[in-house]
Amino acid sequence: MKFELKEISIRAKQEFEMINITEQVKDTVRECGISNGIVYVITEHTTTGIAVNEALPCVEKDIMQTLDRLIPENYPYNHNHYLPSYGTIGGNTPGHLKSLLTGNHCVFPIVEGKVKLGSAADIYFCEYDGIKNRKYMIYVMGE
Repeated sequence: MKFELKEISIRAKQEFEMINITEQVKDTVRECGISNGIVYVITEHTTTGIAVNEALPCVEKDIMQTLDRLIPENYPYNHNHYLPSYGTIGGNTPGHLKSLLTGNHCVFPIVEGKVKLGSAADIYFCEYDGIKNRKYMIYVMGE
């Protein structure tokens, strides 16, 4: 059994953005040389998410608008106060809540060296908390 972990740096161009990372995941699996196994894609941050959906601009827009309706920026969240442990104001509650809805990872089988995705499935890194340097992991296991 072989195990490969790759950390990828990423930076959104907008405060709230869905970035298609499908090709990066496929390339990583191909580079690992694993024929049959499993691949995990995991974000390292609590105000980002990993989502799987169809890569159409209209679908992306609908997802983002729905998350904004469900979790508005201007709600009086409890997290919006000074946090002595951080030395700053915790004003990113919407990012934390949106990440709960999309989750922090996805998992796919690898069959004959290829990631087994549905015909309209793409993998997204979702930024919910501004333009920041971020990381996600691609963990490949198999033989």
